[in-house]
Amino acid sequence: MSGYSLGIKELDELLGDIREGTNLMMIGPPMSRKDDLLDAIIFNSQSPAGSAIIVSTREPGERVLGWFEDNSLDMSTADIGVVDCVTKTLGMAAADTKEIKRASSPVDLTGIGVKISQFFEEMLVKKKKQHVHLCINSLSTILMYSNIQTVFRFLHVFTGRVKAANGFGLYVVEDEMHDAQTIATLKQLFDGMIEIKAVGDVYAMRVVGITSKPTPWFEYSIEGATITLKKT
Repeated sequence: MSGYSLGIKELDELLGDIREGTNLMMIGPPMSRKDDLLDAIIFNSQSPAGSAIIVSTREPGERVLGWFEDNSLDMSTADIGVVDCVTKTLGMAAADTKEIKRASSPVDLTGIGVKISQFFEEMLVKKKKQHVHLCINSLSTILMYSNIQTVFRFLHVFTGRVKAANGFGLYVVEDEMHDAQTIATLKQLFDGMIEIKAVGDVYAMRVVGITSKPTPWFEYSIEGATITLKKT
């Protein structure tokens, strides 16, 4: 397997293999289930050669891994590491584990960066994994605590690491939370976007930047780790 896929049949057929080293922004309104979408993409791309690093600014690491367990992913063979930016913020004492490394808070970009680098080292150098996902959920939380210049520098390093490692990066952004200048600045770091919009009382998604023109919009629903699409 050379490239990456989203694990969503209709989109994968349109996109073909996503090139190694690709970084995508996933941007959409609140309540559009971007968290579940992100987790389902990781779930559907797990393979013996693959691994994933999830930076969680919203939920403790145990809860992130619990989603995969609840959806019957074999955690004994899966290789998923979580950088937990939540637990210490809540004042809870919790040690690092094999799967979870804890940063002090979403503002601690240095600490988050160190933990990501440790997972990269473990997965790519020690375990010799051929595919690695880096997912940050979400950049919007980080931007609440840090200015755009600081976040841009941090992201520039790790989108570069993804490229160098032939990985695949996915970064969640809340639409409507940021001004146009902030979004335009962030976009410079990405190869494309998964765009999400409200269509009445449902949500639709499309992928921009991977192929010569955007994919059509598809309404989506998520049941566990299964993403079902319907053309709008």
